[in-house]
Amino acid sequence: MSTSTPAPPRPHAPGGPLPRKRKPGTRSPGEGRMAALLLSPTLLVLALVIAYPLISALYQSLFREESGLDENGFVAEGESFVGLANYTDMFVGESGARFLNALANTTFFTITTVTLETVLGLCLALAMNRAFKGRGLLRASILIPWAIPTAVSGLLWRWIFQSDGIANHLIGSEILWTAEGFQAKAAVIIAEVWKTAPFIGLLVLAGMQVIPEEVYEAARIDGAGWWRQLGSITLPLVKPTLLVAVLFRLLDALRMFDLPFVLIGPGKQSVETLSMLAWDESNQLRYGSASAFAIILFLYVALIAIVFVKLLGADVAGTKEVRTLRKGGRTRKAKAL
Repeated sequence: MSTSTPAPPRPHAPGGPLPRKRKPGTRSPGEGRMAALLLSPTLLVLALVIAYPLISALYQSLFREESGLDENGFVAEGESFVGLANYTDMFVGESGARFLNALANTTFFTITTVTLETVLGLCLALAMNRAFKGRGLLRASILIPWAIPTAVSGLLWRWIFQSDGIANHLIGSEILWTAEGFQAKAAVIIAEVWKTAPFIGLLVLAGMQVIPEEVYEAARIDGAGWWRQLGSITLPLVKPTLLVAVLFRLLDALRMFDLPFVLIGPGKQSVETLSMLAWDESNQLRYGSASAFAIILFLYVALIAIVFVKLLGADVAGTKEVRTLRKGGRTRKAKAL
C-alpha cells in the first residue's frame, strides 16, 4: 500500500499574476480588532465625562422650571417642555441683553489676552533661548505664575488692586479696579496675561530648542542679521508649536470663569463671561437656561477651534508628521526596489 505525499508548491511563473499585496496604510482584521480593544477604555472614559454630560445638558435645555395653579387651585411647580424657547430667549428682552454682553466680554477677553500673551510669550522664549549667565534661574522663575492656582492668583491680584493697594500706590491715583467699568476689564487682562504668558513662552522655547544651530551659522555666514534670522528662520520653524500653543490658550480663554469670578466678583456686568452667566443661571435653579448657555458656549468653542485649525493649519494631532514619515518610508522602499 503506497502513500502519496503532497506536491511542493510550484514557484511563481515569470509571466503569471503577481501575488496580492496589502495596500500601504490598510490594516488586517486582526489589527483593527486589537486597535479597537486598546482604544475601548479611552473611548469609554470620554463617553462618560464628555458625551453623557453634553447629551444631558442638551436634553435639559429643552425644559424650563415653571410654577402655576393646577386644576384644584393649588400652586404646582415643575419642569415643562418648551423646545427651543431657552435659545430664542437669549436674543430678546433682559436675558438677551445679558447674553450678548457676556458673549462680547468673552470675545474681548479672548482676543486681548491671547494676543498679549502670544507677543509676551514669544519675547520670553527669545530671551530664554539665548546663552547668558543665570538662564536656568530665569527658566525656573518663569514657571511660578503658571504654577500658582488661578483662585490664589485672583486673590493675590485682588489684594494688589485694592483702593489702597500696590497698584494705586505705584500710579499715584485711587482707581476702583474691582468696581464696574473698563478698569475691571483691565485688571482681569493684566492678571490673566501675567499668569498664562509663561505657558506660551515655554512651548515656544521647546520649539526653538530643536532648531539646528547650523541653520543660524549658515545665515550668519550669508550676512543675515538678528531680525532677518528671526523672520526667515526662527518664526517659520517655530510656527507649528506656536499655533498649537495659541489654540490651547484660545480654548482656555473662551471658558474663562475663575479669575474674573475671584478677582472682580459675580454679577458684575463689566466682566461677566458666558461661563459665569451659565453658573449664575444654575445657581438660581434655572437649569434649562443654564444648559442652553452651556451648549452655546460649547458650540462657540468648537467653531473657533475648527476655524483656527482649518485656516491657520494648526497640526494638533500630528497628522502632518505622520504623513511625512509615511511618505519618506515609501520613498526609501521605492529606492531599495
